[in-house]
Amino acid sequence: MSAQHIAKARTTAVVLAGGTGQRVGLAIPKQLLKIAGKAVIEHTLSIFEQADSIDDIIVLMAPGYVSDVEKIVAKAGLTKVTQVIEGGSTRNETTERAIAALGEGLAEGEDRNVLFHDAVRPLLSQRVIKDCVDALDRYQAVDVAIPSADTIIVTRTHGDDGEFITDVPDRSRLRRGQTPQAFKLSTIRRAYEVAAGDPNFQATDDCSVVLKYLPDVPIYVVAGDEYNMKVTQPVDVFIADKLFQLASTAVPQPADDAAYRELLTGKTLVVFGGSYGIGADIAALAESYGADVYALGRSTTGTHVENPEDIDAALSKAHADTGRIDYVVNTAGVLRIGKLAETDSETIQEALNVNYLAPVQIARASYRYLAETRGQLLLYTSSSYTRGRAEYSLYSSTKAAMVNLTQALSDEWAGEGVRVNCVNPERTATPMRTKAFGEEPAGTLLSSEAVARTSLAVLLSEMTGHVIDVRQQDPTRGASEASGFEQALAAVLDRQADV
Repeated sequence: MSAQHIAKARTTAVVLAGGTGQRVGLAIPKQLLKIAGKAVIEHTLSIFEQADSIDDIIVLMAPGYVSDVEKIVAKAGLTKVTQVIEGGSTRNETTERAIAALGEGLAEGEDRNVLFHDAVRPLLSQRVIKDCVDALDRYQAVDVAIPSADTIIVTRTHGDDGEFITDVPDRSRLRRGQTPQAFKLSTIRRAYEVAAGDPNFQATDDCSVVLKYLPDVPIYVVAGDEYNMKVTQPVDVFIADKLFQLASTAVPQPADDAAYRELLTGKTLVVFGGSYGIGADIAALAESYGADVYALGRSTTGTHVENPEDIDAALSKAHADTGRIDYVVNTAGVLRIGKLAETDSETIQEALNVNYLAPVQIARASYRYLAETRGQLLLYTSSSYTRGRAEYSLYSSTKAAMVNLTQALSDEWAGEGVRVNCVNPERTATPMRTKAFGEEPAGTLLSSEAVARTSLAVLLSEMTGHVIDVRQQDPTRGASEASGFEQALAAVLDRQADV
């Protein structure tokens, strides 16, 4: 039989969630802790849900918390999760239960690929998943690791005198193990069968079981990712939350103009701040693809976003005219530069009203319409949201609030299927920016049209709770091709320099 007719082995992700959270000082398992608006395990499951190479997912959960995970799975609509099983008292026992569950229903001689992944590694990249699955085409066992940046020492304790160094291994050969660890099911099952005959069997990971009990099986190493951290210590919770906040997200693009037209025809889009700049470009683009668009602004329709009555009236009219509201976008904003101590009360109130209270009112008024259509609210932040700068205190702080509002509402509205996202353009050529900074050198600013196209792609996606960077090097995708860790570092540096 030719290679193209050989059925590809089914691939199952096994998410190991048996930890109790004691080291983090929690009363609940750490995988149920919320980071960036969602439980850690939901972030992890969503990664495998989105992976094209993963067919189904099994969760091994800490005893007593299976129903908690089942509720998360149901609420998030994670269709690939087929079983949530109670884990064992040790890592070994948990893996053995997974192996038993994976073997159920398999025909004689049938095999499958299996990826074991720690639930508390919620920043796993799609690249690592794909590399692991691809490697199983050639190897029976695969590990994921990264080089060690630290010098590793071997110590020995001498009574009450403490620890002393006995060896310093060559760092160039040392790697830090991560997950997933991937296997042919037949291989990992055989390794555990052999290990069962060892009365001293104990292991903290599955590759070490294959290494010790099936020494003839080579274990291939896939390059991991610094971003793929494990939430184990209290400080990890803080770091992971910040990395989620900083990491930009690539936006899935509709295939072509025909796809945009098919998705937007008959849909209703309401744009606040639609008089000029990014808002006007979004409105024009969506209208060109067949959407019913209501572009609202102070100078064109007399709509003042700081006035809740104007917001209600605009939404009510759009719904009355078309019978639906699918998307609500708010690009309205003001940029006032100056030292806070020298800023008058009127300017402060304007910044708060337009940049913060208006989006809050828009969100509150839009909710009932978007719940009907399972639609999306799209907000905008600024590259200064991660680090306030002198003389931009009002602007930076209100834009940081947009990120938190996005993450909070995406969680709050998930049960009704309403999505909420936030676009973060780098410095963009808009009338608001020109008014604040004057004319700037050509080519140094992102075009508002590029931001508008990315915004439209976000609206048509199933994403929610994300901050999407739009950068000059790849304005149509909304994120660079750098690794997640490099991307986050670049974002920090850029945002410290940008406004």
